[in-house]
Amino acid sequence: METLQKYIDKLNALNFKEMYNGDFFLTWEKTDDEIEAVFTVADALRYMREHNISTKVFESGLGISLFRDNSTRTRFSFASACNLLGLEVQDLDEGKSQVAHGETVRETANMISFMADVIGIRDDMYIGKGNTYMHEVVDAVTQGNKDGILEQKPTLVNLQCDIDHPTQAMADMLHIIHEFGGVENLKGKKLAMTWAYSPSYGKPLSVPQGIIGLMTRFGMDVVLAHPEGYEIFEDVEKVAAENAQKSGGSFTKTNDMAEAFRDADIVYPKSWAPFAAMEKRTELYGKGDMEGIQALEKELLAQNAEHKDWACTEERMAATKDGKALYLHCLPADITGVSCEEGEVDALDFAVSGEGRTAIITQLEKSREAIQGKTGTVFHA
Repeated sequence: METLQKYIDKLNALNFKEMYNGDFFLTWEKTDDEIEAVFTVADALRYMREHNISTKVFESGLGISLFRDNSTRTRFSFASACNLLGLEVQDLDEGKSQVAHGETVRETANMISFMADVIGIRDDMYIGKGNTYMHEVVDAVTQGNKDGILEQKPTLVNLQCDIDHPTQAMADMLHIIHEFGGVENLKGKKLAMTWAYSPSYGKPLSVPQGIIGLMTRFGMDVVLAHPEGYEIFEDVEKVAAENAQKSGGSFTKTNDMAEAFRDADIVYPKSWAPFAAMEKRTELYGKGDMEGIQALEKELLAQNAEHKDWACTEERMAATKDGKALYLHCLPADITGVSCEEGEVDALDFAVSGEGRTAIITQLEKSREAIQGKTGTVFHA
């Protein structure tokens, strides 16, 4: 019988003390024990919630959210996670703050942190900028604490940067663990992280990078598939290859979506922009070259349109393991005939049933909420 003590005993056998008062930037910066601890506490929080056991760690305090890009799921799951632990959420809108008048990162970071236990930031639009900004915020509040300005240093949680989307990847990973009945059942399972056509451009690379950067740690055979020209960050590919070697799995690449889907146990068809194009986009925005940006957008949309056959279809799903691969997507998906004329996935494949889809989304959100509760605030308890 499942009990809360089971999770406590499991945690006592893990070494995650370095996470106390730490921050969470990239999953591959964490040890295996630390990742397992995140999953264990997430499961414990879910158990407590389902059994009406209070999960409040704080009597008061703030969880600060800063979203420099649009968000629905992560924004609300971060707010839910803070609420779960007893924190109130304050969303920083830079357009309504003194940042708009030139206030420095150091000033802003310290000002918002007086009653804060956690800061969650999404900054994923510009290559070389998002993760760097998050480190600047951490450096500022760390110094503020050392100088006596802040009585404590709030934990920073990466809610998606230009390199990784750790809470998404961990929520997906925990869902996979549950679906397959435990980590011990994942060795040798094939996961296809594939590019898919989208009628929009400029989607961040952090989801595919986050997926290959984490899933390769569990002995699975991870395949990264995309058309030529849609490469991701080479450094993350190196991380994935090293992870696979250590875990006894494999990491391979292909320019053939059908090959990636063949006999796959898990498929993750998701659009992203080419790394080189995102670098160019960052440079153009830095120069304020709006003409150049518009020209790049047209170029990338035309490039995407050359690969409309890269879609998750009934035929592709039939080629997966026993025709029953687990379908994953971070959402929102570009669904053919629903949200767009042609997109990443056919409507019939995505909407297995309204009930089934809702159940999957609910479980993923519970995982993400619990993950963010763990990585975001519990270490200040």
